[in-house]
Amino acid sequence: MDFLATYNTDIGIKKSTNQDSLAIRIIDTPMGKIAFSIVCDGMGGLAKGELASKELIMAFCEWFDKKFTKEITQGEFNVSRLHSAWNEIIQEQNIRLGKYGAQNGIMLGTTVSAILMIGEEYYIVHVGDSRIYELSDKCRQITNDQSFVAREIAMGRMTEEQAKVDPRRSVLLQCVGASNIVEPDFLKGTLKKNAVYLLCSDGFRHQISDEEVMEKLGPNVSNTEGLLKFGCIYLTEVVKNRKETDNITVSVIKTI
Repeated sequence: MDFLATYNTDIGIKKSTNQDSLAIRIIDTPMGKIAFSIVCDGMGGLAKGELASKELIMAFCEWFDKKFTKEITQGEFNVSRLHSAWNEIIQEQNIRLGKYGAQNGIMLGTTVSAILMIGEEYYIVHVGDSRIYELSDKCRQITNDQSFVAREIAMGRMTEEQAKVDPRRSVLLQCVGASNIVEPDFLKGTLKKNAVYLLCSDGFRHQISDEEVMEKLGPNVSNTEGLLKFGCIYLTEVVKNRKETDNITVSVIKTI
């Protein structure tokens, strides 16, 4: 499996800081090319949300660059070890950010959605309401939002249309740094060839439809890194023109 990858992140039309953070890694290994992407959407007063998201990104990147690459090179990778490492990062950062917030009299936290692509499989860890999609013959949401409105929809107490305009749409059930207990979702699936795996903060998705995403980032229209980049920027500008007030971040990896 080979990959094309790009991203776009934007402060948006209202906020004074961009509290989203992201990273992408693509490496050659004895197991073939491996791709990794992560998006974190921070929250907190002043620039503290930015601090939370960047700290978690840095922790995951340190794991990938040092521990994971060593495991792959030595043939020691397995799913149990992966889940353990990811959970350890999240729990450690939850405690660390929580202590920092308590010492400074603030509350800060971050979502996390990350995907690792190895061979024919993908592995995902997810906390909060950033999302991961698979774009192939259709736009399929892989992750489930851990948010108040998502729970209300699942319980039949709110429609999706009501959730779009509900003032509580950004209220999370858990996030890293501001929750006493964090229970990440771990997902596994089979990679599709000629598909786009899209990670985004919630600001990217509020004002556009699945059809619009497919039109600009679907596998049949994104045959080069340049076209992928154009699609990310174009959709970001559409979202801004429709008055989205949040930060906007999107990361895409295409399988080829």
